[in-house]
Amino acid sequence: MGRTNPQDKKPKWTYLLLLVSLATTFGGAVSTGYCIGVINAPSKLMKVWCNQTLHDTYGSNLSESGLDLLWSCVVSVFLVGGAIGSLGGAGAANKFGRKACFLICGALFTIGAVLFFFCRAAGSVEMLIIGRFIVGLASGLVTATLPMYLSEVAPMALRGTLGVFCAVGVTGGVVVGQVCSLGDAFGTEDLWHYALTAYMGLILICYLPSYLYPESPKFLYIVKGNHAAARRELQRLRGENSEDLIAQEIAEMEAEANAKVQTSSFCDVLRDPRLTLPLIIVCCFHGGQQLSGINAIFYYSVSIFEKAGLSTVNAQWANLGAGCLNLCISLLGPWLMAYCKRRTLMMFSCALCSVFLFTIAFVLYYIDFVSWFAIACIFCIMGYIFFYQFGLGPIPYFIGAELFEVAPRSVAMSMGSLSSWTCNFIIGISFPSLQNAWGAFVFLPFSITCVLLCLLTKFYLPETHGRDPSEVAPLVSKGFRSKVK
Repeated sequence: MGRTNPQDKKPKWTYLLLLVSLATTFGGAVSTGYCIGVINAPSKLMKVWCNQTLHDTYGSNLSESGLDLLWSCVVSVFLVGGAIGSLGGAGAANKFGRKACFLICGALFTIGAVLFFFCRAAGSVEMLIIGRFIVGLASGLVTATLPMYLSEVAPMALRGTLGVFCAVGVTGGVVVGQVCSLGDAFGTEDLWHYALTAYMGLILICYLPSYLYPESPKFLYIVKGNHAAARRELQRLRGENSEDLIAQEIAEMEAEANAKVQTSSFCDVLRDPRLTLPLIIVCCFHGGQQLSGINAIFYYSVSIFEKAGLSTVNAQWANLGAGCLNLCISLLGPWLMAYCKRRTLMMFSCALCSVFLFTIAFVLYYIDFVSWFAIACIFCIMGYIFFYQFGLGPIPYFIGAELFEVAPRSVAMSMGSLSSWTCNFIIGISFPSLQNAWGAFVFLPFSITCVLLCLLTKFYLPETHGRDPSEVAPLVSKGFRSKVK
């Protein structure tokens, strides 16, 4: 299949494409990030409520270790739900459609919000835990299906730009959740349940016009075989005077639909040797994104800033500043993905993140012996966050949509998302113990992970920018014997 003509590479935004891009990002990705970021600030108040509620309901008081275990369950059940939601994303996306998955996410987010809002009045810790599990399911489904949906409704010139919207939305949602859960907002003893529920404003605004949102034309054409419906959705998405572009996209979908083998089930994708290398790349990128240390930095940055010499209050503000920096740099993502090569960005980001993580470990180890190492530590943390968003942050979210054709794409995105949530869970559970055992050297495995991702990118990731997946797939079809270019 040939490349697109130069005139076709000019971005073609239409009102419907802009609406569905922004609405799904704010309604799905931002809500996901919000549920991640909102739980940290009011945690002490919520733990007190949990203990008091269990005493009132069951007449028992938890020990400090028992309360910590309960709180770990409240936090980690969200990640378990995310892993399960990711795993179910492939089947749901192929059975119900990409748009339907977005609507299912909205229903799950709404159920979770209702449980959060009424758990305090009902005096039920169980409602809080179930609510966290349900919004985890929704979040896992979002990360597995939203980048795929946006990539499939976009013209090729905008595929990378829309593919990164999910990453930007999750990053922004974390910051919004952090702000809403501050003590000056909803993070108080009487209002923390409002903090957990506040994302419903986004859900209502973004889901009300959902009847206007298109289904993925590629899903309709290739998976469902409904060519007429696919053409109608393409006409709505591309607007008037786009017959040439529509005809070209229809021809590409027809060629893909007529491919010799259309692998779509979990077992078929896992058994197909042509898909082994791209599947490994997607899973390693997603898992490596978490194992690169970004969540460890944000989960425990307050204690790191305190060790660097800041007061508790200033450390909390520095943590919020780090989140804002993360968001601001992520906003460059759509521009970077529109004009820059994926391989270059990923290798550049991994290499510099590795250097900063190694430096953080070195500086923290000697921080008590050199006075200016405290400032150097803060600088390295900010530097790591800055360069993380050039490649490690956004690219894993959509690389599966650029490596895989439509039929196996949902399985690949689902497996990648599962890898991400699983590694997130591993970091959340193991980092405190590893930090106690290894001290500052706990950041060295993160640095090594970035080096390994850089090498994987250099030797096995083909350049996907400006290429249709049908052009990319043959480049990685021979597994580790493939020669990328």
